[in-house]
Amino acid sequence: MRRSGYTALAMTTASRLRLCASSLFSCLLVAASTFPAFAQGKAPKPLVIYAIDVEGGQATLLVAPSGGSLLVDTGWPGNDSRDAKRIQAAMKDAGIAKIDHVLVTHFHDDHVGGVPQLVNLVPVGEFLDHGVNREDSDDTRGLFAAYIKAIGATPRRVVHPGDTIQIAGLKTVVLTADGEHIGAIPGITPRPNAFCATEPKWPADATENPRSSGILVTFGSFKFLDLGDLTKDKEVPLVCPNNPIGTVDLYLATHHGYYLSNSRAIVHAIHPRVAIMDNGAHKAGSPEAWQTIHESPGLEDLWMLHTAEDSDAGHNSPEALIANPKGVATDGFWFKVAAQPDGSFTVTNARTGLTRQYARR
Repeated sequence: MRRSGYTALAMTTASRLRLCASSLFSCLLVAASTFPAFAQGKAPKPLVIYAIDVEGGQATLLVAPSGGSLLVDTGWPGNDSRDAKRIQAAMKDAGIAKIDHVLVTHFHDDHVGGVPQLVNLVPVGEFLDHGVNREDSDDTRGLFAAYIKAIGATPRRVVHPGDTIQIAGLKTVVLTADGEHIGAIPGITPRPNAFCATEPKWPADATENPRSSGILVTFGSFKFLDLGDLTKDKEVPLVCPNNPIGTVDLYLATHHGYYLSNSRAIVHAIHPRVAIMDNGAHKAGSPEAWQTIHESPGLEDLWMLHTAEDSDAGHNSPEALIANPKGVATDGFWFKVAAQPDGSFTVTNARTGLTRQYARR
């Protein structure tokens, strides 16, 4: 009669243990041959993504299983290097001592302002950005000049739609930069976007926001989208009439959840399973954007870095999904995403330790 796999293994193991009793060398062979399944069953290292609280700016740290790293934006200037120190704390949690790539999406103070403080604390391999400041204001001209001065001799690369950022184990494609957008992504067939038909024509934005460098990060079956502060007048052409992005698992709410971004044409077309809004207590988190994301087909959860205190209770997520809720004395808590190549992932609220699991599609 044919034995079950368990019975056969038990009998084989028993005979090996008798051999083990006679020789230490044989015993070591028994251990190596009897228990390899435990090593094989170990879960692979995840892609880790930190949505760092920089009080309504952006600082998003990605660390691949290979150890390669990408930081998207650096938060605000000043504040005794608060944002650079928060980035450094996330690096320590991830077990890295340097950042391979820093992508500056655009030249506003809540995105590029923290660069001078960051380079004083953290080694950086290269900086990437969309080119030169395009906004006619003294503030952005000064911020751009301070950025160029701060990076000094560190390599700098100007990115264009279709460029890639080389991080072992990840596929990172630039979708938008300097007001231009990609037409197609290798391996993804653009599909007609039904949400374009009802999308209004949005006015052009003359600030740096529509110049934002946006990226799609793919890790196996897992996909993460970050478009910086891209405004609706540039979001819609990116995905209309055809959507080149497809669907994503994790969406960083564009422009901190501001109403000038997060058009239905893009948010509903990409069908995010989970969204993270890197808003501040009094920065963005607009009811209009919150509602659009909340209504997106297939959305499971919307996490917020702060309670939007200028909004009504109906346009805030439950407190368990907020890293820094109203009334809590200490802020600076992040969200930590751990993604597997099969598309499954978890999100952890650093304030509470709450972890939610999201199975693969």
